[in-house]
Amino acid sequence: MAKILIAEDEPSIRRVLIKILSEENESYFIEEAEDGAVAIQKIKSMIFDLVLCDIKMPKNDGLEVLTQIKEHQPDVPVVMISGHGDINTAVETMRMGAFDYIAKPPDLNRLLTTVRIALDNNQLKTENKNLKKKVSKKYEMIGDSESIHSVKHIIDKVAPTDARVLITGENGTGKELVAHWLHEKSERVKKPFIEINCAAIPSELIESELFGHVKGAFTSANKDRAGKFEAANGGTIFLDEIGDMSLPAQAKVLRALQENKIQRVGSDKDIKVDVRVIAATNKDLKNEISNKKFREDLYHRLAVILIQVPSLNERREDIPLLVDHFAKTIAKENGDAPKTFSKSALNELKSYNWTGNIRELRNVIERLHILGDYEITKQDVELFASK
Repeated sequence: MAKILIAEDEPSIRRVLIKILSEENESYFIEEAEDGAVAIQKIKSMIFDLVLCDIKMPKNDGLEVLTQIKEHQPDVPVVMISGHGDINTAVETMRMGAFDYIAKPPDLNRLLTTVRIALDNNQLKTENKNLKKKVSKKYEMIGDSESIHSVKHIIDKVAPTDARVLITGENGTGKELVAHWLHEKSERVKKPFIEINCAAIPSELIESELFGHVKGAFTSANKDRAGKFEAANGGTIFLDEIGDMSLPAQAKVLRALQENKIQRVGSDKDIKVDVRVIAATNKDLKNEISNKKFREDLYHRLAVILIQVPSLNERREDIPLLVDHFAKTIAKENGDAPKTFSKSALNELKSYNWTGNIRELRNVIERLHILGDYEITKQDVELFASK
């Protein structure tokens, strides 16, 4: 149901607008404002999908109303209604962000067409915003603790930008989830998200994986091959465990960040790439820099934004929520009913030293699901989970 505000001081024109809009769609919810002051008051107290606003009104004119709308509801389309002598002013309102203007007396067909287009555009913008705010359930970040809220807040601020992000934290804390959130809430969400685990690839192959190679570059290079940076073009590349990357590969990553160019192994041809880089590590990179194992200039290129993911021991209050989430997820995967956890069982889990963090907790819940009864007790936890 679209909510429309008609700000017009002439009662006869208000009546015509209300009549034609009501006949067009009975579900329209229409509010009236007989002057600019009332219009501004309603803008501050109600959310609208469309505003039809006269330019010349008592108390506050249409320009003042439009300014207030852009301040309080910037995404709402505003159609200005102009008298014959107000055309220049109407054009000025377009520069101020009005969607369109209609001359008096209004051409009803043009008015209805403009209203339909404005409402359709507004709905599309709203849907796009909601889609960007949503993150795949697969990468849901569970928790209500202050530390997790802080991480989510940083993600919401940083995701729409192209700023590089360095995610730090212990193994199993959810650094990969943060990287996925940053991509899925970004403008690049429809482009590739390419992950590479720098610790899992031998140092002699990491450059080929990242930048590709040309035929004959080394013994097994039987054909040209694109690397991960090319595959991620237009999107995001996630360099997990970047602290384990070799120094020669670090030098090439640094060049890619500085110049937005790469070279395949065995080639001197530059290839332009448009890639957002997100990196993660469980190492203290400043200590690695001191030990000459990590380039300081690369660190400063990557760490435009730093996100420290808290350990599970630092957010124990989230354990009941995580247990409930994992219990339901694991039950669904196994086609079973989820197990319930007694209060004493949850308190026991909260008392553990979770050196393996979220990953370890999930493994324990899966073990309890398989070995425990319908309700998991403190004794079950003591029996099947190890401190």
